[in-house]
Parts: sequence; C-alpha cells; structure tokens
Amino acid sequence: MPTDCISFQSSGYFSKLMQDYLDEKEELKPLYNNFPTLENFEKQIAEKAVNFDNNNRTALVEALQKQYQNIEISDATKQNITLLALENTFTITTGHQLNLFSGPLYFLYKIISTINLTKELKSKYPSYNFVPVYWMATEDHDFEEINYFNFKGKKIRWNAESTGPVGRLSTNGLDDLFEVYSKELGSSTNANTLKKLFEEAYLKHENLADATRFLANSLFSNYGLVILDADSVDLKRAFIPFVKEELENQTSFKTVQKSIDKLENYNVQVNPREINLFYIEDKLRERIIFENDKYVVNNTKISFSKEEIFKLLESNPEKFSPNVIMRPLYQEIILPNLCYIGGGGEIAYWLELKGFFDAVNITFPILLVRNSVLLATEKQVKKADNLNLSWKDLFSKSENLINEITHKLSPFPIDLTAQKEALEKQFAYLFELAEKTDKSFSGTVKAQEVKQKKGLENLEKRLLKAQKRKLQDQLQRVTDLQCELFPNYGLQERQTNFSEFYLEKGEQLIPLLIQKLKPLEQNFDIIII
Repeated sequence: MPTDCISFQSSGYFSKLMQDYLDEKEELKPLYNNFPTLENFEKQIAEKAVNFDNNNRTALVEALQKQYQNIEISDATKQNITLLALENTFTITTGHQLNLFSGPLYFLYKIISTINLTKELKSKYPSYNFVPVYWMATEDHDFEEINYFNFKGKKIRWNAESTGPVGRLSTNGLDDLFEVYSKELGSSTNANTLKKLFEEAYLKHENLADATRFLANSLFSNYGLVILDADSVDLKRAFIPFVKEELENQTSFKTVQKSIDKLENYNVQVNPREINLFYIEDKLRERIIFENDKYVVNNTKISFSKEEIFKLLESNPEKFSPNVIMRPLYQEIILPNLCYIGGGGEIAYWLELKGFFDAVNITFPILLVRNSVLLATEKQVKKADNLNLSWKDLFSKSENLINEITHKLSPFPIDLTAQKEALEKQFAYLFELAEKTDKSFSGTVKAQEVKQKKGLENLEKRLLKAQKRKLQDQLQRVTDLQCELFPNYGLQERQTNFSEFYLEKGEQLIPLLIQKLKPLEQNFDIIII
C-alpha cells in the first residue's frame, strides 16, 4: 500500500467554503489578501513592513521575557524572542485553546505547520527572520471545550468550575485526574516520560496558562517556538485605540456583516455582535452591551457611562477582552505577523474579516490551512493491503465503503441498472401505445412503471443486504480497520491525544512529523509510524 496523501478537496472532510478557497475561486478573492504561496510572501512582507507599528515590538519582547522568566527555554527560542525587536523580523502564527494535555492531535499539526513554514521562508528570503508563534487562547471562557482529552477510547475529564478566562484558572484538583491517567498509561519508559511531562506541567504550575506554556515549550522549544499569552496589560495598551473604535462606532459589526453578505452561498462560521468585546476579571468574562446610553456588562450589575468606560480603558486595558471577531485584529496589531495558520473552521471565520481590517487600516495576513494528518501503524497498513483497500477507500464514508466492497466481492452483479434500463424501454413503448389509443391509459401505465421500478429497487436492496450477511466476516474487518483509523467515524486528529502515539514512538514522534509535513502543500498526509 503506497504511503500516499489525499488532497484536502477530495478528503471529504472540508467544507465547500474551504474547497473553494483552496481552489482560489474568483468570488472569494475579495475576502483575503495574498493566497498562501511561497512567492506571495514577498508582497506580504512589503505590506506588513510599511503598515506595522514597530514601536509595539518593545512591549512584545518585554512581555515575552516576563512570561518566560520562570521557565527553562532553548537557545533557539531565546534568540527568536530577541529577534522580534528587529524590524526585519516577522512572525508566523497559529492559535489554539488551552486544551488539557494538548487535547486532540491537531494541536501538534498546527504548531508544526507554523515551525516548518518559518524554515521554508528563511530559505527563500534569507535577509529576513521568521519566528513561529503559538498564541495561547488564554482569554477564552468555554471550559467545557477544553477540560478533557481522549486516550484509548476513554475520556480523561477534569471536573472543575470556570466562569472567567481559562488561562487564569487554577490547576487545583488535577492531581486526581493525574492518578487516573497514570494508571491508563502503564509503566513503560515512554509512559513514564508522559507522566513526568503531565506532572511538571499541571501539578507544578498554578494556572492553566502557565501549565500550557510549559507543555508546549517542552514539546517544541528546540524548534524555536515562541508561546504568547496576550492577556497582558502591557500588550493591550497598543489595542486601546481599536477598543475605543469598537465601543464608539461598532465598526467590526458593520464591516463583517457586509462580508457575510458576500458569503451567502456558504455556511457562515461566526456572526458578529454589535460590540465584539468582553469585560474580564479573574472569575468573570461577559459581553459588553450598549443600551439606554450605558455600557452594560451582561449578566451583572456593572455598567459605565461613555466617559467612565473610556477612562477605565486607559487605566486598565486588561479588563477588555476581544471576542472571536476582534481577537484576530488584536493579534495583527501586536505581532509583526505575515500569516495565520488554522483549521478549516478558523480560516472560514477569518474570511469574514478582511473588510474590517481594511476599515481600520491593518494589513490582513495570509491565511493558510494547517497540515492534516492520518497516523497509521505498519500493522494497519498490512491489514489494508490484505483487504485490498486504498487510502481513498479508507477516507470514504463508512456506509459507502461497505457498499462498494460488497459489490466488489460479490460473485454476481448486485447492480440491476441494466434491468431498470430495459424496463424503461418497455414502458416507453407502452406510453407510445397509450398516446395512440386512449390517453387516459397513460396514468395506468405510469403507475405500473413506478411500481415495477420500485420493485427492482427493493430487490436490489435485498440482494445487497443478503450479500452483506454472506460477506460479514470480511466486511467486519474493513469496518474494524476504518474505526481504528477514524475513531467514532471522525478524523483521528480531532479525537486522539498525542500521548497514544508517543507511547509507541517516544521522542521520535515530533521529529518525524517535523520531517514529513509540508505546510504549503494542500494535502491530507498519511504517515506510517
């Protein structure tokens, strides 16, 4: 079985919007800036160099140095933080939630796509520096999305309560979860490495942001990854003018709504609010609403006049948090960023934002769909070979694959298309006959045609069902293999935690992925481990 790849468009797992974006359909071109090709980065560099406020670099470097002061970092990461002070340094950024123990596998693929793209860019444009950045979504508040990970079919869940930004959430209580997870891991050398990694990340750090930084740094610091927590008073000072604009004029709502109108043929990913900001404290993150000439914090008794809220913004910008519409703008203001790398859903909502960026005069980044990967073992490849299955077969929907295999293995044809065509010819003659005699006879002929066609279709279904029973053992092996590779009939990368594969490959896992993934190729990679 060849180690092959499936194009994003033919994988069956990408929306029509993403397929059309990847195919560079003309109607979508007004919704993005430069398409992600190596050559287009030259234009993006020129635009960002002119548009970016280099005064923001000092605050960025100082904030990063402060965030890394209690963590051991590699020379590569240390150098990249220093390079961010230089005007010829640019970033490639991905963002991700603070999923417990990284959550699903695509956490790795996002970051590796980011790291590998900086390498390609440095090779192509050696006079510039390119820094890979992981933007931690510390200000999110949807705890239910991040408080678990899947391991060997079991959900390892953290039972806690969270009402504020998740980055500030205490890690108290994770020792009980660690005990459960440790038992599931076993006692191999790689299992003990994972236990140590979890323990040092989550049991030796006080909040989820620090724990996630330690974890990501442990996995990727050798590659120069820079991890940023933008929940920072110093970084938010640069965002103050744009928060004012949002509070006063609701520019994001007006412009994003126009972009959504252009996406009428697609499912809209995110709908904007009139004000796309939250008010945050340690245990509070609620929307800011304008009503009755007051700025009101939703579900609280907190409210401000225009003068009061602008005064608070100047003194405490950290109390204002961007939502999904405003966060990308905040990112592009504080980072000298060229490209955002995300999954299909993320790129879909970024496509709603270019008009907003244009309105506030901030360069819109290149949008790159992250690498997608299916990891398969040698044993699974042998199973596929024995069953005469291709990767294209395995990416098919389960029911379609089983039907196709049943047709292929059946010693006689189950498809009654020839009989249906013969039937149509017979009834065509009867319709002609009805026209020549009594036209009222046509209704009787039509009813009989429908009845007999339905009879053939039912016979075809019963034949297929009978053959499935007869071929049950072979078909079950196909189903079992597909379920191994696509757990819960979904993508492995959205279900499985990296630790399952780390148990097998250990420290070789990430270097293998770094070696194999090509961020600018639009393929769903199959990697044999």
